[in-house]
Amino acid sequence: MINNIKFGPSGNGNLFYELGYKHSYQAPSWLRQLGLNAYEYSFGRGYTMSEQTAKKLGEEAEINNVLVSVHAPYYINFANESEEMAEKSYNYIIKGLEILKNMKGKHLVFHIGSQGKLNRSDAILLIKKRLKYLLKLIYEKELNDMYICPETMGKTLQIGTYKEIIDFCTMDKILVPTFDFGHIYSLNLGNFGSYNDYKEIFLYAIEKLGFERIDNCHIHFSKIQFGQKGEIRHLDFDNIDFGPNFEPLAKVLSELNLHPTIICESHSKMVEDSLEMKKIYEQINNSLQK
Repeated sequence: MINNIKFGPSGNGNLFYELGYKHSYQAPSWLRQLGLNAYEYSFGRGYTMSEQTAKKLGEEAEINNVLVSVHAPYYINFANESEEMAEKSYNYIIKGLEILKNMKGKHLVFHIGSQGKLNRSDAILLIKKRLKYLLKLIYEKELNDMYICPETMGKTLQIGTYKEIIDFCTMDKILVPTFDFGHIYSLNLGNFGSYNDYKEIFLYAIEKLGFERIDNCHIHFSKIQFGQKGEIRHLDFDNIDFGPNFEPLAKVLSELNLHPTIICESHSKMVEDSLEMKKIYEQINNSLQK
Protein backbone atom coordinates (compact mmCIF):
# COMPACT_ATOMS: atom_id res chain seq x y z
CA MET A 1 0.00 0.00 0.00
CA ILE A 2 1.25 3.47 -0.91
CA ASN A 3 0.73 5.61 2.20
CA ASN A 4 1.22 9.12 0.84
CA ILE A 5 -0.16 11.04 -2.10
CA LYS A 6 2.22 11.27 -5.06
CA PHE A 7 2.46 13.76 -7.91
CA GLY A 8 4.40 13.59 -11.15
CA PRO A 9 4.31 13.86 -14.94
CA SER A 10 3.51 11.49 -17.76
CA GLY A 11 6.69 11.71 -19.79
CA ASN A 12 9.33 14.41 -19.64
CA GLY A 13 7.79 17.54 -21.13
CA ASN A 14 9.54 20.36 -22.94
CA LEU A 15 11.31 21.68 -19.86
CA PHE A 16 13.24 18.43 -19.34
CA TYR A 17 14.91 18.73 -22.74
CA GLU A 18 15.33 22.51 -22.57
CA LEU A 19 17.45 21.99 -19.45
CA GLY A 20 19.74 19.64 -21.35
CA TYR A 21 18.53 16.26 -20.14
CA LYS A 22 18.50 13.53 -22.78
CA HIS A 23 17.59 10.21 -21.16
CA SER A 24 14.43 9.23 -19.29
CA TYR A 25 16.45 7.50 -16.58
CA GLN A 26 17.61 11.01 -15.62
CA ALA A 27 14.03 11.99 -14.81
CA PRO A 28 13.69 10.54 -11.26
CA SER A 29 16.63 12.53 -9.86
CA TRP A 30 15.38 15.73 -11.50
CA LEU A 31 11.82 15.19 -10.29
CA ARG A 32 13.02 14.60 -6.71
CA GLN A 33 14.94 17.88 -6.83
CA LEU A 34 11.73 19.63 -7.89
CA GLY A 35 9.74 18.00 -5.08
CA LEU A 36 7.81 15.50 -7.22
CA ASN A 37 7.66 11.78 -6.46
CA ALA A 38 5.86 10.00 -9.31
CA TYR A 39 6.63 9.40 -12.99
CA GLU A 40 4.73 7.62 -15.73
CA TYR A 41 6.49 6.21 -18.77
CA SER A 42 4.16 5.79 -21.73
CA PHE A 43 4.62 3.00 -24.26
CA GLY A 44 1.50 4.17 -26.08
CA ARG A 45 2.96 3.42 -29.50
CA GLY A 46 4.72 0.21 -28.51
CA TYR A 47 7.50 -1.13 -26.31
CA THR A 48 10.83 0.27 -27.43
CA MET A 49 12.93 0.33 -24.26
CA SER A 50 15.66 -2.21 -23.58
CA GLU A 51 15.62 -4.30 -20.41
CA GLN A 52 18.89 -2.66 -19.36
CA THR A 53 17.43 0.85 -19.64
CA ALA A 54 14.27 -0.15 -17.78
CA LYS A 55 16.38 -1.50 -14.93
CA LYS A 56 18.48 1.68 -14.92
CA LEU A 57 15.35 3.80 -14.69
CA GLY A 58 14.06 1.56 -11.88
CA GLU A 59 17.30 1.91 -9.94
CA GLU A 60 17.17 5.70 -10.26
CA ALA A 61 13.52 5.74 -9.23
CA GLU A 62 14.23 3.67 -6.13
CA ILE A 63 17.22 5.82 -5.11
CA ASN A 64 15.15 9.00 -5.50
CA ASN A 65 11.92 7.64 -3.99
CA VAL A 66 9.95 8.20 -7.19
CA LEU A 67 7.11 5.77 -7.92
CA VAL A 68 7.10 4.70 -11.58
CA SER A 69 4.03 3.65 -13.51
CA VAL A 70 3.80 2.37 -17.08
CA HIS A 71 1.16 3.08 -19.72
CA ALA A 72 0.67 0.06 -21.99
CA PRO A 73 0.21 0.47 -25.79
CA TYR A 74 -2.91 2.34 -26.86
CA TYR A 75 -3.96 -0.39 -29.29
CA ILE A 76 -4.90 -2.92 -26.61
CA ASN A 77 -8.54 -3.87 -27.17
CA PHE A 78 -10.13 -6.68 -25.20
CA ALA A 79 -13.43 -6.08 -27.03
CA ASN A 80 -11.95 -6.99 -30.41
CA GLU A 81 -13.77 -10.07 -31.70
CA SER A 82 -10.57 -11.50 -33.21
CA GLU A 83 -8.88 -14.05 -30.96
CA GLU A 84 -5.58 -13.28 -32.66
CA MET A 85 -5.89 -9.62 -31.66
CA ALA A 86 -6.92 -10.63 -28.15
CA GLU A 87 -3.74 -12.71 -27.89
CA LYS A 88 -1.71 -9.65 -28.81
CA SER A 89 -3.50 -7.65 -26.11
CA TYR A 90 -2.67 -10.32 -23.49
CA ASN A 91 0.97 -10.17 -24.53
CA TYR A 92 1.05 -6.36 -24.31
CA ILE A 93 -0.12 -6.54 -20.70
CA ILE A 94 2.34 -9.28 -19.74
CA LYS A 95 5.22 -7.45 -21.43
CA GLY A 96 4.21 -4.23 -19.68
CA LEU A 97 4.22 -5.93 -16.28
CA GLU A 98 7.67 -7.36 -16.94
CA ILE A 99 8.96 -3.87 -17.79
CA LEU A 100 7.17 -2.38 -14.79
CA LYS A 101 8.86 -4.91 -12.51
CA ASN A 102 12.25 -3.87 -13.90
CA MET A 103 11.29 -0.26 -13.19
CA LYS A 104 10.30 -1.22 -9.62
CA GLY A 105 6.85 0.26 -10.22
CA LYS A 106 3.36 -0.81 -9.18
CA HIS A 107 0.74 0.45 -11.68
CA LEU A 108 0.26 -0.64 -15.31
CA VAL A 109 -2.31 1.61 -16.98
CA PHE A 110 -4.18 0.42 -20.07
CA HIS A 111 -7.15 1.22 -22.29
CA ILE A 112 -9.54 -1.70 -22.01
CA GLY A 113 -11.24 -1.55 -25.42
CA SER A 114 -13.66 -0.03 -27.91
CA GLN A 115 -17.03 -1.50 -28.77
CA GLY A 116 -16.53 -1.32 -32.55
CA LYS A 117 -19.51 -2.95 -34.29
CA LEU A 118 -20.66 -4.75 -31.12
CA ASN A 119 -23.39 -3.33 -28.96
CA ARG A 120 -22.05 -2.08 -25.65
CA SER A 121 -23.37 -4.88 -23.45
CA ASP A 122 -21.87 -7.57 -25.71
CA ALA A 123 -18.52 -5.72 -25.77
CA ILE A 124 -18.50 -5.59 -21.97
CA LEU A 125 -19.25 -9.32 -21.69
CA LEU A 126 -16.40 -10.09 -24.09
CA ILE A 127 -14.02 -7.90 -22.10
CA LYS A 128 -14.92 -9.70 -18.87
CA LYS A 129 -14.24 -13.04 -20.51
CA ARG A 130 -10.87 -11.79 -21.74
CA LEU A 131 -9.98 -10.25 -18.37
CA LYS A 132 -10.68 -13.56 -16.66
CA TYR A 133 -8.16 -15.27 -18.94
CA LEU A 134 -5.66 -12.41 -18.56
CA LEU A 135 -5.81 -12.71 -14.77
CA LYS A 136 -5.10 -16.44 -15.05
CA LEU A 137 -2.00 -15.68 -17.14
CA ILE A 138 -0.77 -13.01 -14.71
CA TYR A 139 -1.03 -15.33 -11.72
CA GLU A 140 0.60 -18.21 -13.59
CA LYS A 141 3.54 -15.96 -14.46
CA GLU A 142 3.71 -14.68 -10.86
CA LEU A 143 3.29 -11.07 -11.93
CA ASN A 144 0.43 -10.49 -9.50
CA ASP A 145 2.49 -8.30 -7.14
CA MET A 146 1.60 -5.28 -9.30
CA TYR A 147 -1.67 -3.61 -10.23
CA ILE A 148 -3.29 -3.57 -13.65
CA CYS A 149 -5.25 -0.36 -13.96
CA PRO A 150 -7.96 0.02 -16.63
CA GLU A 151 -8.50 3.67 -17.45
CA THR A 152 -11.69 5.70 -17.74
CA MET A 153 -12.02 6.87 -21.33
CA GLY A 154 -13.03 10.09 -23.07
CA LYS A 155 -14.79 9.06 -26.29
CA THR A 156 -18.31 7.72 -26.70
CA LEU A 157 -17.44 4.44 -28.47
CA GLN A 158 -14.68 3.53 -26.02
CA ILE A 159 -15.49 1.25 -23.12
CA GLY A 160 -14.58 2.98 -19.91
CA THR A 161 -17.15 5.03 -18.02
CA TYR A 162 -16.18 5.19 -14.38
CA LYS A 163 -18.90 2.69 -13.44
CA GLU A 164 -17.75 0.27 -16.17
CA ILE A 165 -14.15 0.50 -14.98
CA ILE A 166 -15.09 -0.02 -11.34
CA ASP A 167 -17.22 -3.02 -12.34
CA PHE A 168 -14.27 -4.61 -14.16
CA CYS A 169 -12.12 -4.01 -11.09
CA THR A 170 -14.47 -6.09 -8.90
CA MET A 171 -13.07 -9.17 -10.70
CA ASP A 172 -9.79 -9.30 -8.76
CA LYS A 173 -7.76 -7.47 -6.13
CA ILE A 174 -4.96 -6.63 -8.60
CA LEU A 175 -7.38 -4.60 -10.73
CA VAL A 176 -7.29 -0.96 -9.59
CA PRO A 177 -8.97 1.93 -11.45
CA THR A 178 -7.17 4.68 -13.29
CA PHE A 179 -9.50 7.65 -13.05
CA ASP A 180 -8.69 10.02 -15.90
CA PHE A 181 -10.75 13.04 -14.93
CA GLY A 182 -10.00 14.88 -18.16
CA HIS A 183 -11.52 11.93 -20.00
CA ILE A 184 -14.58 11.89 -17.73
CA TYR A 185 -14.98 15.65 -18.27
CA SER A 186 -14.75 15.18 -22.07
CA LEU A 187 -17.17 12.25 -22.14
CA ASN A 188 -19.69 14.42 -20.27
CA LEU A 189 -19.13 17.30 -22.74
CA GLY A 190 -17.80 19.55 -19.99
CA ASN A 191 -20.63 18.84 -17.55
CA PHE A 192 -18.26 17.51 -14.90
CA GLY A 193 -15.78 18.86 -12.40
CA SER A 194 -17.61 20.05 -9.31
CA TYR A 195 -16.81 18.98 -5.75
CA ASN A 196 -19.93 16.78 -5.75
CA ASP A 197 -18.99 15.20 -9.11
CA TYR A 198 -15.63 14.03 -7.79
CA LYS A 199 -17.00 12.95 -4.44
CA GLU A 200 -19.75 10.88 -6.06
CA ILE A 201 -17.17 8.87 -8.02
CA PHE A 202 -14.95 8.17 -5.03
CA LEU A 203 -17.80 7.22 -2.70
CA TYR A 204 -19.16 4.85 -5.36
CA ALA A 205 -15.69 3.36 -5.92
CA ILE A 206 -15.09 2.86 -2.19
CA GLU A 207 -18.48 1.19 -1.83
CA LYS A 208 -17.75 -1.26 -4.65
CA LEU A 209 -14.02 -1.91 -4.17
CA GLY A 210 -13.22 -0.96 -0.59
CA PHE A 211 -11.20 1.92 0.83
CA GLU A 212 -7.75 0.34 0.52
CA ARG A 213 -7.89 -0.20 -3.23
CA ILE A 214 -9.21 3.31 -3.86
CA ASP A 215 -6.64 4.75 -1.47
CA ASN A 216 -4.11 3.14 -3.80
CA CYS A 217 -5.79 4.11 -7.09
CA HIS A 218 -4.15 5.86 -10.04
CA ILE A 219 -5.26 9.23 -11.38
CA HIS A 220 -4.57 10.99 -14.68
CA PHE A 221 -5.30 14.69 -14.73
CA SER A 222 -5.17 17.39 -17.39
CA LYS A 223 -7.43 19.86 -19.08
CA ILE A 224 -8.90 18.47 -22.31
CA GLN A 225 -10.57 19.99 -25.34
CA PHE A 226 -13.69 18.06 -26.36
CA GLY A 227 -16.25 17.87 -29.16
CA GLN A 228 -19.55 16.06 -29.65
CA LYS A 229 -17.85 12.65 -29.65
CA GLY A 230 -15.76 13.45 -26.58
CA GLU A 231 -12.01 13.99 -26.19
CA ILE A 232 -10.07 15.90 -28.85
CA ARG A 233 -6.70 16.82 -27.30
CA HIS A 234 -4.87 17.45 -24.05
CA LEU A 235 -4.17 21.02 -22.96
CA ASP A 236 -2.03 22.78 -20.36
CA PHE A 237 -3.39 24.35 -17.18
CA ASP A 238 -3.01 27.87 -18.58
CA ASN A 239 -5.88 27.17 -21.00
CA ILE A 240 -9.01 28.94 -19.73
CA ASP A 241 -11.53 27.59 -22.25
CA PHE A 242 -11.68 23.98 -21.05
CA GLY A 243 -11.50 22.06 -17.77
CA PRO A 244 -11.67 20.33 -15.48
CA ASN A 245 -10.20 22.23 -12.54
CA PHE A 246 -8.11 20.50 -9.92
CA GLU A 247 -9.16 22.36 -6.75
CA PRO A 248 -12.44 20.45 -6.13
CA LEU A 249 -10.63 17.12 -6.61
CA ALA A 250 -7.93 18.14 -4.14
CA LYS A 251 -10.59 18.98 -1.56
CA VAL A 252 -12.32 15.61 -1.98
CA LEU A 253 -9.04 13.67 -1.72
CA SER A 254 -8.12 15.55 1.45
CA GLU A 255 -11.52 15.14 3.09
CA LEU A 256 -11.73 11.43 2.29
CA ASN A 257 -8.08 10.91 3.35
CA LEU A 258 -7.19 9.28 0.03
CA HIS A 259 -3.58 8.94 -1.15
CA PRO A 260 -3.56 8.11 -4.88
CA THR A 261 -0.79 8.58 -7.40
CA ILE A 262 -1.67 11.62 -9.54
CA ILE A 263 -0.07 11.76 -12.98
CA CYS A 264 -0.29 14.97 -14.99
CA GLU A 265 -0.98 14.49 -18.70
CA SER A 266 -0.88 18.13 -19.79
CA HIS A 267 0.09 18.72 -23.40
CA SER A 268 3.63 20.02 -22.85
CA LYS A 269 3.82 21.44 -19.31
CA MET A 270 3.20 18.23 -17.42
CA VAL A 271 6.03 18.89 -14.96
CA GLU A 272 5.00 22.49 -14.28
CA ASP A 273 1.35 21.49 -13.93
CA SER A 274 2.28 18.59 -11.61
CA LEU A 275 3.95 21.12 -9.34
CA GLU A 276 0.86 23.33 -9.53
CA MET A 277 -1.37 20.41 -8.49
CA LYS A 278 0.92 19.59 -5.58
CA LYS A 279 0.84 23.21 -4.45
CA ILE A 280 -2.96 23.37 -4.66
CA TYR A 281 -3.38 20.10 -2.79
CA GLU A 282 -0.99 21.09 0.01
CA GLN A 283 -2.73 24.44 0.49
CA ILE A 284 -6.18 22.83 0.66
CA ASN A 285 -5.02 19.93 2.82
CA ASN A 286 -3.27 22.24 5.27
CA SER A 287 -6.32 24.49 5.57
CA LEU A 288 -8.63 21.52 6.22
CA GLN A 289 -6.31 20.11 8.90
CA LYS A 290 -6.42 23.31 10.97
